[in-house]
Amino acid sequence: MAFRSKAHSALAALREDLAGEVFAPWDPGYDAARAVSGARAERRPAVIARCADAADVVRAVRFGRDLDLRIAVRGGGRGLAGTASGDGALMVDLRRMRRVAVDPVAAVVRVEGGATTGDLDRAALPYGLATPGARARATGVAGFVLGGGTGWLDRAFGPAVDHLLAVELVTAGAERVRASADERPELFWALHGGGGNFGIATALTLRLRGLPRFSLARLLYPPGLAPEVVRAFREILRTGPDELSGAVLYSSPHPVDGPLCAAVLTYAGGADGLRALAGPLRALPHIRERTGEVPYTRAQRLLDLPAGLRLHWSAECLSGLPEEAVDAFCAGAEGMPVPSRSRQLLFPQGGAVAAGPRSCPVASRDAPWIAHPCAAWADPADDARALGWVRDVRAAVRPWRTGAVCLDLIGEEGPERVRAGLGAGNMLRLEKVKRRYDPDDVFRFHHNVRPV
Repeated sequence: MAFRSKAHSALAALREDLAGEVFAPWDPGYDAARAVSGARAERRPAVIARCADAADVVRAVRFGRDLDLRIAVRGGGRGLAGTASGDGALMVDLRRMRRVAVDPVAAVVRVEGGATTGDLDRAALPYGLATPGARARATGVAGFVLGGGTGWLDRAFGPAVDHLLAVELVTAGAERVRASADERPELFWALHGGGGNFGIATALTLRLRGLPRFSLARLLYPPGLAPEVVRAFREILRTGPDELSGAVLYSSPHPVDGPLCAAVLTYAGGADGLRALAGPLRALPHIRERTGEVPYTRAQRLLDLPAGLRLHWSAECLSGLPEEAVDAFCAGAEGMPVPSRSRQLLFPQGGAVAAGPRSCPVASRDAPWIAHPCAAWADPADDARALGWVRDVRAAVRPWRTGAVCLDLIGEEGPERVRAGLGAGNMLRLEKVKRRYDPDDVFRFHHNVRPV
């Protein structure tokens, strides 16, 4: 943005009016404010508005529209593909907006747009309540829910998007609106998996579920035993109750040993029940086992990654897990960058996920399994190797893919993948909602739905 007289005047007014902070490229703190954890590409927004409340978001959007700026939204999470920022754009940063308010009597929670999964879980846990959340504490709640993401409690309760009761938004016209089943129902429908490109979500209201007990089993195996581990895990999930979930995963912490294989079982119940269900996995020769009743927040730490790493991940929804698919998934781990903090996960859906409403734009709901390679590394020289490995894992399981996409688990992979994530039959309806609330496509950075 060329800061001519109008722009200088507008920027000065924004600094004066915003309760939060404003950063321009020449300001101290600008470089720290623009950094997006996990992004491989550095982007230089024209202005960063770190908002303190919804009124600040309105002021920031008005500023951006007055200067004809594209607007990128940074919620509470990492922003995998760098889409929380944009060269020459206005970045609306919500990370100061992290308040979480639990109503234990009504069993609902209001979560501001910059809150993370960790913020939400810590607030709900003292009441014995939870809502299905992401598998890592650093994940932003708003992006996760609106993208229809997946977590450990989905089989028991359904995904988080099924628990969405209301969304408070600032539109491209700088208008504060509320969407719910009774207010702007068409917009509310679009927000059930359609993503965050219809406006800036300043707060979400979610239904909570009772979770008085939660148990976790973690077993570590020699890498060569991985196919047997996947098969045992598959059978446990096939016959187990909906309260049971988990993942089989590879990790690559050591340069000599190569990828290690682990099985994780999560259970919305007591430890004795989980030990009985885990019998086939416990019977296999394993290096280490930890099984017991834990706070739900403990499971949310399992896939945490330290800040400062470069990240790239993707996913394929699978129609099933026959023997050939098991072997193909396990073979994919051979190319994992070693050493690194990379993981290759295979996790189940089914249960309450599959039983949920078909009217929402969540195309991945019917997939019984999802393969999820996640590359996390430090050296930019390893970029090509890490991206190539993620691509190779996807290719290995491609014969069994459904064609659907879980948008919360991919970065920028092109419009066809976005279409597959939203469902081709939903696109025209979504595009009409976009035209109603963002006709100029101001919010276009992440998994965009274009107005028609």
